Amino acid sequence: MNNRKIAGIVCEYNPFHTGHEYQIQKIREMGYEKIVCVMSGNTVQRGEFAIADKYSRAKMALSAGADLVLELPYPYSSSGAEFFASAAVKILSSAGVGTLCFGSECADVNSLTEAAEICESEVFAEAYKSLASDGIGSAS
Repeated sequence: MNNRKIAGIVCEYNPFHTGHEYQIQKIREMGYEKIVCVMSGNTVQRGEFAIADKYSRAKMALSAGADLVLELPYPYSSSGAEFFASAAVKILSSAGVGTLCFGSECADVNSLTEAAEICESEVFAEAYKSLASDGIGSAS
């Protein structure tokens, strides 16, 4: 078994910016030997075209310190967040990535954890289902 510390990032880099570069740098400083990105291609979530083509965005990630950029296939990259993320995580797992890293503008792990717990609760699921059946939150 490979004992290397490999980190994965699910990304769009639309556009690639200094915050993304900072994230890659911080992951490297945490001791990860390899950083693998799964990035949307020429289209991003919900089918919009990316600001720059996939080759330019991948080159920027590699120049900033990523070791490998894999493309998230179109059917997943143009889907909503759940399918986008699920496919990307499966690709990273298949590539031997053991750790998933992410960035956040809020930089508050406790708030993010609390939000995730709420979203996973039965109360939230029922409230969401009720609102969605009434057409609230639908793309119209």
